[in-house]
Amino acid sequence: MQGVDDTDRRILRHLQADASRSTTDLAEYLGLAASALARRLERLERIGVIEGYTAAIDWRVLGYEVEVSLRVTLDKTQANAFDAFIAAARDIPEVDEIQTFLGRVDVRLNVLARDMAHYQRIYRKHILTLPHIADIEALMLISNVKNSESLPL
Repeated sequence: MQGVDDTDRRILRHLQADASRSTTDLAEYLGLAASALARRLERLERIGVIEGYTAAIDWRVLGYEVEVSLRVTLDKTQANAFDAFIAAARDIPEVDEIQTFLGRVDVRLNVLARDMAHYQRIYRKHILTLPHIADIEALMLISNVKNSESLPL
């Protein structure tokens, strides 16, 4: 990482573990002045290392019990297949993640639903009406064995 020193890595490790800590608390824990930490955080944001701060939400607590990963192969004979498909998929509120790939599978959609009946309605009313679909494979999530966005810094 260009322009990132050991102190920056320590800061990033602690932010990955708990981004909700106050700057003052984190600075004290790391043995830095709050103003020095603030300057480092501002620089890490400016150079793009820190893209933003988010809240991790447990969708199951909000009543979403079903998670399905859809692997989609598009009809690539259409010039705008990717753009049209992705634009339409973004409009489905229950699709919380869209990834594109090189290979047999073109796009992966992650769909959250309250239960199987809700998923079936989403699938029939929204997913199957997406443009340029050649094939869909559905994978239902059974459990998350490892789910981490932390990097070994």
